[in-house]
Amino acid sequence: MAEKKKFLEVELPLLRRHIYLIGSNKAELNNKIVKMDLTRQLKGKSLEMKFKVKADKEKAVGIPFSSNLLGFFIRRMIRKGTDYIEASFEAECKNAKLRIKPYLISRKKISRAVRNQLRKKSIEYVTDYVKEKDAEEIFANLLANTFQKNISLKLKKVYPLALCEIRILEVLSFKDVKEEKAENKAEQKKEKLEEKVEEKEEKSEEIVEEKAGKIDNSQ
Repeated sequence: MAEKKKFLEVELPLLRRHIYLIGSNKAELNNKIVKMDLTRQLKGKSLEMKFKVKADKEKAVGIPFSSNLLGFFIRRMIRKGTDYIEASFEAECKNAKLRIKPYLISRKKISRAVRNQLRKKSIEYVTDYVKEKDAEEIFANLLANTFQKNISLKLKKVYPLALCEIRILEVLSFKDVKEEKAENKAEQKKEKLEEKVEEKEEKSEEIVEEKAGKIDNSQ
């Protein structure tokens, strides 16, 4: 006999709320995709976010893996006498590989050289920013607008912006636990090698100084 379908609770820690999906049991919800429109929560900013459900028999949790700033919101923000700058690139954070598409709008018309500089600096800063954080923290900063504010402040040195947004943030793949351990081991080995090289250099410098001292004394 088939199990009766019912509403099952799924926790979304990023949004601090619960939703309900239909299924026979929670394990059945594993890897299901949930799409959420966060326009009301973000006070008019039309953002769509996708969550992947990770579930077992007892618990179901939605993990964010994609956010998309909808096109009509961006078009509404563009004004006459301004320029927009887009970029698309891949970057790695602590636990995932990401695709990121920043979207910038200048206050006035700017030259191609300035646009290229803004694009280049935005890629450099975002790449450095995400590598020290895990994916969920990056999505949380995106919702809190701190991610975008930090980029805008950095780019202000090149040219002040009217709008700085992340149009698309997407997890391409999560890192395997074994892969993370291997990376950590490689980093530890590298640090140890660097320490040994530094020790050898210090010893060689000491030997040179001792020899130089002996020569001075003999004279």
